[in-house]
Amino acid sequence: MIPRYTRDQMAAIWAPEHRLRLWLKIELCALEAMAETGRVPRAAAAAVRAAAEERIEAIIDPAAIEAIEARTRHDVIAFLSHVEQVLGPEARYLHLGLTSSDLLDTALALQLTEAADLLLDDLDRLLGALKARAYEHKDTPTIGRSHGIHAEPTTFGLKLAGFYAEFARNRRRLEQARAEVATCALSGAVGTFANVDPAIEERVAKRLGLLPEPVSTQVVPRDRHAAFFATLAVIASGIERLATEIRHLQRTEVGELAEPFGAGQKGSSAMPHKQNPVLAENLTGLARLVRASVIPALENVALWHERDISHSSVERVIAPDATIALDFALHRLAGLVSGMRIDPARMRANLEQTRGLIHSQRVLLALTEAGLGRQEAYETVQRHALAASQGGGTLLDRLRADPEVGARLSEDRLRALFDLDYHRRHVGTIFRRVFGA
Repeated sequence: MIPRYTRDQMAAIWAPEHRLRLWLKIELCALEAMAETGRVPRAAAAAVRAAAEERIEAIIDPAAIEAIEARTRHDVIAFLSHVEQVLGPEARYLHLGLTSSDLLDTALALQLTEAADLLLDDLDRLLGALKARAYEHKDTPTIGRSHGIHAEPTTFGLKLAGFYAEFARNRRRLEQARAEVATCALSGAVGTFANVDPAIEERVAKRLGLLPEPVSTQVVPRDRHAAFFATLAVIASGIERLATEIRHLQRTEVGELAEPFGAGQKGSSAMPHKQNPVLAENLTGLARLVRASVIPALENVALWHERDISHSSVERVIAPDATIALDFALHRLAGLVSGMRIDPARMRANLEQTRGLIHSQRVLLALTEAGLGRQEAYETVQRHALAASQGGGTLLDRLRADPEVGARLSEDRLRALFDLDYHRRHVGTIFRRVFGA
């Protein structure tokens, strides 16, 4: 991912130096587990550990390893060769009975779980921002829209509560996806444990905070990774849904909210008056990038026989890019929600611009309950609503002048049907469902 959309903490997870440190950590854990089970001398394992810690900076040398890989055309062999050059003959005890995928897949599991932990923190920050703004505008009336057209009143707090609930579900999904990929394999060639005892894998998994893959074949099955990237895509779609709402509500014709606009910020190179929803538009684009990782991840599931490396090139791109982009997007969205300017007065003005049409359902129901047939009641209300929408007075005034309506609904009853507070009476119940007591 380009630096523009990269935050340091997530980028560090995918840095070559970190990957090599994980490789060394896994190899040392495996070596010590072999010493504990009698496969290698304890003294040799201790010596390798001590030498590795002493010479860690020399070992973690991506350039030197890449130079070896240029000859060997094999990254793990290049790494092991370099380690042996640095540590000397004792390094021969490393990688006993293991295969490259044991190292690569276990390290990837660690990287993905580290990335998931950062993303979970990002989601917590976003959830906090959504909850705070939802309570701030719990009772702020605004128009609900269906098909982009004014429907019935809601509150802006309820809008945000809906997004909060979605991202809370996404957090649970990510926890499950993290568990899916938090598996390691140290089972050797074709996954039979022929040259490495299963106890080694169990010991290493425990030390690393992972679970052993029940059947690894030689690689960890890629359905786990596909589920992980699919979860990132679902989260990205949630980001886009909220970003799209913000973009619409900032339109000049709507004007109910606006992104933060800092001192010295410029909206257009040509038009000095512009304040554009550039953050939300940026989030929409980043969501597309994250979702683009799903199809390659799904296609990685169908590997040949016990192992091939067609998945490798894909994961080298999508793992860092998708997690880095999503990390940036969640961080940006949390800041946007916290800082967006909300205009309750404009929301009220928009509520009133359709001359009471938003209360038509209440009138329909009241006429039906008063004995008028539903279809007749519907046609009566619709006739007055269409006339009001074309400039023929307010809906309330037209209904008050209709003798048939007056015969069934008193003046006070009719006016009560246009009470905005009616639509807010269950807001507290919904908030308790979303946020708890």
